[in-house]
Amino acid sequence: MSQKAQGSLPGIEEDLKRSSTVECLGMTFENDEARRNYFLEQLRTKLQDPDFRQIAGFPRGEDEDILALSDPPYYTACPNPFITQFIKHYGTAYDADHDEYHRAPFAADVSEGKRNPIYNAHSYHTKVPHKAAMRFLLHYTNPGDIIYDGFCGSGLTGVAARLCGDKAAIADLGYQVDRNGNILDERGSLVSKYGSRHCILSDLAPAATFIAYNYTFPCDPESFDDSAAKALRTLSEKCRWLYATTDPETGQDAEISQVIWSDVFICPSCGSEFVFWEAALNSKRDTLRSTFPCPHCGAKVGKTQLEHTFESYFDHIQREVSSRIKATPAEIRFSVAGSEQEYTMEPGADDLKLLSRIEKEKVCWHPANLMLFKDGVWGDQWRKGYHTGVTHDYHFYLPRSLTALSQFYDIANRDRRLLFLLTGSLLGLTRLQRYSPGSTFPNMIRSGTLYIGSIHREWNVYHWLSGKSRALSRFFRMMPDAPSTTVTGTASSTDERLLPEGSIDYVFVDPPFGDNLAYSELNFLWEGWLRVFTNQTDEAIISKAQGKGFNEYAELMEKCFACFYRALKPGRWITVVFHNSKNAVWNAIQEGLQRAGFVVADVRTIDKQQGSYNQTQAAGAVKKDLVISAYKPATRVVQEFELQAGNETAVWSFVRSHLEQVPCVVEKGGRLEVVMERQKYLLFDRMVAFHIERGVSVPMSASEFYLGLEERFPQRDGMYFLPEQVAEYDRKRMLVEEVVQLELFVTNELSAIQWLKQELANRPRTFQELQPIFMREVAGWEKYEKPLELSKLLEEGFLCYEGKGDVPSQVHSYLSTNFHELRNLEKDDPKLIAKAKNRWYVPDPRKEADLEKIRHRSLMREFEDYRKSKGKLKVVRTEALRAGFKDCWQTGDYDTIVKIAGRVKDEIIQEDPALLMYFDNASMRTED
Repeated sequence: MSQKAQGSLPGIEEDLKRSSTVECLGMTFENDEARRNYFLEQLRTKLQDPDFRQIAGFPRGEDEDILALSDPPYYTACPNPFITQFIKHYGTAYDADHDEYHRAPFAADVSEGKRNPIYNAHSYHTKVPHKAAMRFLLHYTNPGDIIYDGFCGSGLTGVAARLCGDKAAIADLGYQVDRNGNILDERGSLVSKYGSRHCILSDLAPAATFIAYNYTFPCDPESFDDSAAKALRTLSEKCRWLYATTDPETGQDAEISQVIWSDVFICPSCGSEFVFWEAALNSKRDTLRSTFPCPHCGAKVGKTQLEHTFESYFDHIQREVSSRIKATPAEIRFSVAGSEQEYTMEPGADDLKLLSRIEKEKVCWHPANLMLFKDGVWGDQWRKGYHTGVTHDYHFYLPRSLTALSQFYDIANRDRRLLFLLTGSLLGLTRLQRYSPGSTFPNMIRSGTLYIGSIHREWNVYHWLSGKSRALSRFFRMMPDAPSTTVTGTASSTDERLLPEGSIDYVFVDPPFGDNLAYSELNFLWEGWLRVFTNQTDEAIISKAQGKGFNEYAELMEKCFACFYRALKPGRWITVVFHNSKNAVWNAIQEGLQRAGFVVADVRTIDKQQGSYNQTQAAGAVKKDLVISAYKPATRVVQEFELQAGNETAVWSFVRSHLEQVPCVVEKGGRLEVVMERQKYLLFDRMVAFHIERGVSVPMSASEFYLGLEERFPQRDGMYFLPEQVAEYDRKRMLVEEVVQLELFVTNELSAIQWLKQELANRPRTFQELQPIFMREVAGWEKYEKPLELSKLLEEGFLCYEGKGDVPSQVHSYLSTNFHELRNLEKDDPKLIAKAKNRWYVPDPRKEADLEKIRHRSLMREFEDYRKSKGKLKVVRTEALRAGFKDCWQTGDYDTIVKIAGRVKDEIIQEDPALLMYFDNASMRTED
């Protein structure tokens, strides 16, 4: 079914032949068609190179189909061999001696809606609104910088890069551009410099990169309107008969606008067939009843009790008799000439005859690909019941829609913008288009699925394409008409050959997260028409059909992050958008970033204001996307660490450089927020990770680290600052009402200790005061975590004043501040001692080391019990595993880490960042 690439493209592309000279990557061409032909020949030659075809993620498709879909150098439906040339033309070489770049992380939560003509121009399974991406791009980059998105999806990162040089788009963010080209926020503070950025987009899916290319390559709106109008007129002339009907009341000729189809079921009581729509529709015809009487026997039934009716039919494509779920048209919506009003009727005999004729009609070319992904079976999207009998992609279309779509494809003749119009309309014209009585929503596809409902709606293809044509016209008019400075390629981000080392200024990615979406399967309907398909080998998802579990997913993500790290310039940033509610996946992403060499500096949120189906329906689904900001350490920092690795100097050198990268002040609604990355626990974790990921032993304990923090860095509200930063924080602190403390949820020993420290930091309490509050907090204790008594937690991590000697300063300060009668008393005053007795308090950092030794001995005794025992460890003390793994790491006993990790539940390792870090690194060394 291969079709040769067109030597000259029709429609819009014909205009390019007559256009003026164009420049591309430093070369001048007579017109854009000459540019395209020149690079197409280079790409054709490249396709003959066996090494080129070995690049990870090389798609499945004939060379001629790849060439026909491509528009090099701006877009290739395979790995883009012109990226290096693009970087040489637009990029600037990294110079460590004269590099003055510095940015703190973008420390503001972002809320940007999806209801925007740009966002809605073409659907895709997950998208970050371009306006949200723009805020990050403006913060982290300068005009002319090169941005990379290795999981580009629909390409909205590229749209954002172009719109950084569009004043209307800047104003839409609430910013303004002054006469000097500075972008200022509503307070007049400098945001960035005005000007578009260059962008490199890549994705494994040809459907994604085709959409991304059309989103980012400029198009003349008037030329598009002319070509689309001409193609739609031709379609109307050829397919008008498909939607012809008669008004039953007047006998006038009419046009079908939509048809409601209903599955046919079998009554479990009498075995008779009935049409679901007719039986379940209520008397007002505005909703479907959950239970209803069988039309034949009157037995009360519900949908879950019913079984589908199947029918045999002759499949003209496969030339064989097949079986399918029986469905019938239940209602027709139509209009008559000269009237915009829509009427409703039941299908008549002529309407049914028309359907019979359409099924036998010879159609133009359309996809006919098996819905098979591995080992001769459907992928993860297959569901028993509504996919039974659906074996090929064309089974997702009703015969009338397929006939009209194939006709439009033939008319479009691979014109890139008309093909974009086709893919933009496609899903709404499939059997995925559900229908609910009384609904006003024209598009009711369940996103992220291939779900075919029992009642689905068939739209008039001409009407649907016409509506999408108007939407695309609005989109093209909103985009700048400047020449493109975006290149797009189709490949896996696991291959480091895609990008030169140290060539990228910023990475913004929204990667696949776990088993949320099976992208290659969801893209299959689009890619059938594009004739080029995703290579699933390097698809980073958790998939039963592909035989990929959590470990395979984590490994692929780590390879991607390693490639991003290699390509990014030192001192630059990566932003990772995260939308998965599972802790294991969250930890895998952070672990992958750290293993690649990145250092996490901040986590924020993006609120898209409108959730996907999975977000709104799934239990515990994340409603807001998290945004991880991480940086590649500057060359100077890495060099200093390598010279001092393994001693205390390296520790404090890292902490200073890390504090430079962490947000200093985060203000929200007139209040300051605690910056998590400035708290001592996370600073310690980042320091440990930085050492371990580089194969260096950690030279100090937690208590020694905390004491060193107190001695070296100013502390405010539980956060640590560089001396030059604390003055800025103090100024802001004086202007706000309060500092909002972090809300802690107690789920295990570590979070319980942090909660106790937060509770006792400014209010020493007795055991009796703490116990009822603690019992309420531990209601969400993890099932795999060994439960611990409050008394044990207090004894191992805190101090209790027993009434002997002077009252400790922490307790004295609290009592003298909060009890009027105890003010101005000496620390040995009997009255004060009586009130202070039996109160637990957070020890001074100088005394914390002794307590840590006691606790460490307790944890190691528990770990030794694990080491000596046999069989699975169903419930464990995670802190004991942490302590034991750390001790084994320091002594080089990697085998013990791997063996004990294999005896506990996978979730325990996967959902704890420290355990996962030790296990991954130990595994790598035992393999070596």
